[in-house]
Amino acid sequence: MFEENSEESKALERAVVIKLMTRLIPFLAILYVFCLLDRGNVSIAALTMQRDLAFSDKVYGLGAGIFFIGYFLFEVPSNLIMERVGARKWIARIMVTWGVISAAMMFVSTPLSFYCMRFLLGLAEAGFYPGVLLYFTFWVPAKLRARVISRFLALTALLGLFGGPLGGLLLKLNGWHGLHGWQWLFLIEGIPSVLLSVAVLKFLPDSPRHATWLTEPEKQWLANQLEHDSRTQKRVGHLSWRQALTEPRILHLCLIFIMTATAGNAIGFFGPQLLKARSGGLWSDSFVASVGIIPAIVGAISMALASAHSDRTGKRQHHVVLGYSIAACGFLLCAFMPTSWGVIVALSITALGERIAAGSYWAVTTNLLGARAAAGGLAFINSVGNLGGFIGPFLMGELKTRSGGAFGAGLSTAAGLMLCAALMALLTLKPPAPSQPTVA
Repeated sequence: MFEENSEESKALERAVVIKLMTRLIPFLAILYVFCLLDRGNVSIAALTMQRDLAFSDKVYGLGAGIFFIGYFLFEVPSNLIMERVGARKWIARIMVTWGVISAAMMFVSTPLSFYCMRFLLGLAEAGFYPGVLLYFTFWVPAKLRARVISRFLALTALLGLFGGPLGGLLLKLNGWHGLHGWQWLFLIEGIPSVLLSVAVLKFLPDSPRHATWLTEPEKQWLANQLEHDSRTQKRVGHLSWRQALTEPRILHLCLIFIMTATAGNAIGFFGPQLLKARSGGLWSDSFVASVGIIPAIVGAISMALASAHSDRTGKRQHHVVLGYSIAACGFLLCAFMPTSWGVIVALSITALGERIAAGSYWAVTTNLLGARAAAGGLAFINSVGNLGGFIGPFLMGELKTRSGGAFGAGLSTAAGLMLCAALMALLTLKPPAPSQPTVA
């Protein structure tokens, strides 16, 4: 055993954190980049796919969003299976299936086939992100979790900067070997996920005791810290993960997430079209795809800075409320900016706010859930919240169609949802009193 504040304990903590940040987090971030790439590349493909296949905005919005119905249905079972079979095997399985289905999106030809493939992609990808969050609870003490999750998300954002420019380049392959550019995009971006599954089987340890790069003292220190977290959670009370499904704090977290996911995905899947429309047709498809890195850079930097401040002050709720409020302002500005460069500025403000909130939101969530509830609880919150991923693009497509192709109604709705999420976070995400039970 190590004394909590001894020099030896502090040295071990520094060593473990460095190894987590250099060995585990970058690898998981690379995996998540391709997860997000294969999920969201349809927004780039849509710049030409809608025209080639004669898909209306309503068809595209429904197809983009139906991914999240499959995601919702299989996410909790996926996370519970992962807890039983181990992270390494299950994450590899997830990556193989989503990579194959993502590549097969190149064969879409009708609205029905588009809906089916997006639904299957959601089924295949379900469980990855909450699985990573669950995986962190096996490795990272509660006091370090916000920093680790935020660094993971920030690194994902930085590594994902290539997604837009790559998509733009792949669209230029239009006509090569008789295929449309969007078909090449789906094919080429789906292959790396399948290949990375082999690396997962080889390099991803199921738990700290399987990590060859941790020394025995480091493993022991980590085990002691995680055991201390578990005992602390037990002292303040236990609820089963089934009880968590009706626990008010869990439902509040779900509602906050579903509102922010609705807003974020509304613009996420229609952002490239918004930029092209506000440019008056002057921006090429590849340029539209490339300039999307600007909000992503702003978001990545803001997350890194906000996560450090959140860890230093412990004021998670403040970061969540402030972040969502800033994002609401960004969405509202998007609705009224007349030029594409103005939209880029507004989207950057939105990304700034969303990323300020993201790390602290998940830190609140993982700290609220105890070890026993983590598998079911994290997946439940993520899957229910991600229904906003269905509502967002569907709602944007519907409102855009009803308003004659204008984006204002959808963007104003997104701003309102973000503001409601900020208000709910202000009212419900207060730190629990010592006697208040942790869901576990």
